Amino acid sequence: MKRHVWMLLLALLALPLPAWAQTVKLGAVVPLTGRYGPGGAQVRAGYEIAVEQINAAGGVSVGGKKTPLELVLLDDESDATKTVARLETLAAQGVAAYLGGFGSDLHAAAASVAEKNKIPYLGIAFALNKIHQQGFKYLFSPFWKSPDIGKHTQGLLALIPAGERPKTVAIFQEKTDWGQEMNAAWTEAGKAAGYQVVVHGEYAPGSKDFSDLILKAKAANADAVFAIPTPPDGMTMVKQMKELGYTPKLNVMIRASDSPPWTKNLGKDGDWTVLAAGWHHAMKAPGVKELNDAHEKKFGRPSDPIVGPAYACVQIVAAAIAKAGAADHAKLRDAIAATDTTTVIGPVKFRPDGTGIVQAAFAQWQNGKQELIWPKEFATAPLAYPAPPFAKR
Repeated sequence: MKRHVWMLLLALLALPLPAWAQTVKLGAVVPLTGRYGPGGAQVRAGYEIAVEQINAAGGVSVGGKKTPLELVLLDDESDATKTVARLETLAAQGVAAYLGGFGSDLHAAAASVAEKNKIPYLGIAFALNKIHQQGFKYLFSPFWKSPDIGKHTQGLLALIPAGERPKTVAIFQEKTDWGQEMNAAWTEAGKAAGYQVVVHGEYAPGSKDFSDLILKAKAANADAVFAIPTPPDGMTMVKQMKELGYTPKLNVMIRASDSPPWTKNLGKDGDWTVLAAGWHHAMKAPGVKELNDAHEKKFGRPSDPIVGPAYACVQIVAAAIAKAGAADHAKLRDAIAATDTTTVIGPVKFRPDGTGIVQAAFAQWQNGKQELIWPKEFATAPLAYPAPPFAKR
């Protein structure tokens, strides 16, 4: 009897794994620690909730069979060198596609690895346009880019009566490729939007003293500040603006103010800041309610602004796998390139250079919450303008 049982076990072990035991692996490298940690936390939440919800519905369709997704997520500690190493680790594990992290410099490092390994890569929280002009075929980003942000800044300013709009702007330019792009985009946008750049100050990421920039802006009586700092740099800028008695009527700080730590650390001083994460949980699209419900259950609040685009990346990959009929890298790449689908961030298509044709959005911190202010048809609150002095908040 014992011998029969043993022989049966050997026979069972020799059988191929059932379909439900197989998965399609998605490899994500995300900064969970370091300067981009708060943003990386949002990216992770979007990926994880998307995979959970897709698997709860049976998984992705591969050759007519439903197969679960498996998310393998590694922390690069906000270090581009580690981004590259972690992506190579994931390639060795046989991932079908790469999902990116947060911050244009990390994505720039990742794009070359994806191209070398010929593994499709989707990245958001990534406005750098330059990297898309290098002929990469495996890089895709369902996220607005520097030229888009510059162009749509005109829409943001159009929320203000013509006679009250900022006429003078100070650009605090980070000494990075993205900093250069946004400086050019905002300078160009001023021609149509009716403002003049009166202060153009550069700084190195990680700086501790921004007083020179701030005092120049104050002396020039700049109505607005446009900047793209990391979260630590942006918080330091606001604290030093307060200390130096400078309050711009409009403060646009992209990236730094995307995440909840902004208001936790700055309180009322962080209010009136405008952010450009490209999405907001009040935007109307299929699946947004279910995403918000899941996020509320996990974190006690509706989805943060980068969660939606991250969720959409998984939706795009899942749809492409179904279209390709396999997790083959080349077929999957072609299917992603041909994307024409509606996600939680709305309709998504890709241009030949991998940049996304997506809905754009600006939000603003008001009373410790991110309110959607543009486009007006989705707005949860009007733009609060002009900002009162820090001392009167």
